[in-house]
Amino acid sequence: MTRKATNKYLHKAKKSKSDEFYTLYSDIQKEVEAYLEYNPDVFRNKVVYCNCDDPYESNFFRYFVLNFKRIGLKKLITTSYKPSPVANTQLELFSDDESLTELYDHLPKVTANRFIINEVGDIDGDNEFNLKDVALQLKKNKQNEWMPLEGDGDFRSEESIALLRQSDIIVTNPPFSLFREYVQQLVDYNKEFLIIGNINAISYKEVFPLIKENKIWLGTGMGRWISGFIVPDSYELYGTEARIDEEGNRIVSTNNCLWLTNLDHGKRHQELPLMTMSDNIKFSSHKNVRGKEYEKYDNYDAIEVPYTDAIPSDYDGVMGVPITFLDKYNPEQFEIVGGYNYSLDYDGNTWNGKVNGKYVYKRILIKKKAD
Repeated sequence: MTRKATNKYLHKAKKSKSDEFYTLYSDIQKEVEAYLEYNPDVFRNKVVYCNCDDPYESNFFRYFVLNFKRIGLKKLITTSYKPSPVANTQLELFSDDESLTELYDHLPKVTANRFIINEVGDIDGDNEFNLKDVALQLKKNKQNEWMPLEGDGDFRSEESIALLRQSDIIVTNPPFSLFREYVQQLVDYNKEFLIIGNINAISYKEVFPLIKENKIWLGTGMGRWISGFIVPDSYELYGTEARIDEEGNRIVSTNNCLWLTNLDHGKRHQELPLMTMSDNIKFSSHKNVRGKEYEKYDNYDAIEVPYTDAIPSDYDGVMGVPITFLDKYNPEQFEIVGGYNYSLDYDGNTWNGKVNGKYVYKRILIKKKAD
C-alpha cells in the first residue's frame, strides 16, 4: 500500500514538473562506493558536475565534497534551479553552526547558485575536515567559488551547458519530467554519468536503444535499493514506509526508481545463475512456471519468460523477459535483441506482444550468447 501511494506522488511530480525529490546521502554513498570498489580511479583527476542540485541542499554535493581528496577529484561543480520550492530551506548543509550564519545568509536565497570546489582541507585548524571547513573556504574565496548564477540554473541554459562542457562525469537526480531531454543532452555531449530515474525510463525510445547497444546500463541497484527521497512540506507523507528522520527530513520510499549510468561496475559482469528449462518446469518457485510448458508469443518467434530467475539456461532462441531483467543483465552472458512497449518495437517494427490472444506487459527480447 505504501509503495503504491508513494509511486502516485512520484507520478504527480512527473506530471506537475515539480520534481522536488532529494536523494538520501546513504543511497548516494552506497551506489558511488560500488564503482570505486570496481575501479578505485574512476573519479581520479575528473571534474564531477552535479547539476539539478541545490548546493545548499544536495547530498550529492555533500558526498563528493567530503570525499574530494579520498576519491581524487580534480574539481566539483554544483548548480541549483531558481524556481525550486525547497531551495535553501530543507537540508541547510552549512547552517548547523552559528559561526557560519553570516556566511550562509550573505547570498540571496531565492536565486540559482553555483559552487565550484577546487581544493578542500582543514581550514579552522581543528584537525578534522568537514562541511564547516568547506564553508570557510568558500567565504574566503580560497581556490573555490560560491556565486549566484546569471540565469535560473536550467540544465538547458547556455550557462549550465558551459559548465557541462568542462565536466567529465555528471552525477545527479535530474527532473523526472525532463528525463528524456536530460539523457539526450548527456549523450550529445558525450559525457559519463550516474543519474537516478524512474524504472519506466528503460522503455523510453530515447533510452532503450542506448541500453540495447550497450552504451548505457543500469547501476548497481533499483527498486528498494534506493531507500527513499526527501520531499518538501507540500507532499503528503502516506503509509508505514513514509517517515520523518531524526533531522526532521520528510522521506518517502519508492519501489520504482533506478540508477542509470555508463560507468562500469562489477555487478554487470556477474553471471546470472540459471536452471535448465526442464528444471524450471519441475522446481520453479513460480506457480505459473512450475509444471507448465513455456509459451510462445502469438505473433513473434520467442518464448514468454515472466520472471528473470525463470530464464532457461539451455534455450538458444529469443526470449521475452521483464524489464527488471536489466538489473541482472550481463552483456557477456546475453545480448539484447529488441524490446517493445505494447505496439512499439525498437527495431523499427510495430507489433503487439500477445500470448494466447492477451497482451503481456513491457518485455525485453534477449538471446543467450554462444558459449
